[in-house]
Amino acid sequence: MSERLLVVEDDAVIGAGLVAALEANGYAVGWATSGSDALTRCTADIPDLILLDLGLPDLDGTEVCRRLRRAAPDATIVMLTARRDEIDVVLALEAGADDYLTKPFRLAELLARLRAHLRRPRPAVPTSDQLHVGDLAVDLAARRVTMGGEQVELRPKEFDLLALLAAEAGRVVTRERIMSDVWDEHWFGSTKTLDTHVSALRRKLDCGRDVPSRITTLRGVGYRLEAE
Repeated sequence: MSERLLVVEDDAVIGAGLVAALEANGYAVGWATSGSDALTRCTADIPDLILLDLGLPDLDGTEVCRRLRRAAPDATIVMLTARRDEIDVVLALEAGADDYLTKPFRLAELLARLRAHLRRPRPAVPTSDQLHVGDLAVDLAARRVTMGGEQVELRPKEFDLLALLAAEAGRVVTRERIMSDVWDEHWFGSTKTLDTHVSALRRKLDCGRDVPSRITTLRGVGYRLEAE
């Protein structure tokens, strides 16, 4: 069965071009021309991946992303933006986007990103379905995380990232390995999405505690989940 995509783009030329290109590559594609149209479509039928333009005529793209994330928590959201300011990208990622592409972009890059997001997640540790780091438990088979017995709600890529770090608890995992294992071995482009996912994980795992974070940054190298 083909993966179902939703293109949210108000520009008729860009939208038609994206739909035609994606359908030619085997995807089942819907097209919404406004934020409200996208929200209505996702309420009726949740797609596997949403390509969301940041500049929409009726609603701010960041707000649409936030609402889509609530309506379709398991869908992958890739932002398409003509804005090049770093703050706009960070705000979009923090609103719930899994990734972004800056216009103009090459079709080959878009297709590579889609394949990276839609492929089946690979288990972080093939020898065990359960990972335990202090009071943190990661159930790979059920894709469930608990901390102190309480469930922690994670988005798909957040789970994959935590599973990799938990498998290597106490050891640094390089940025290159994270991008290869969690995203795709042929990934190209910015890795800002990685930093934003780490920030989101920190917020959910640290729960506002005034203590050192469970995830340590090794600048220019990678990240380490501290073994308690």
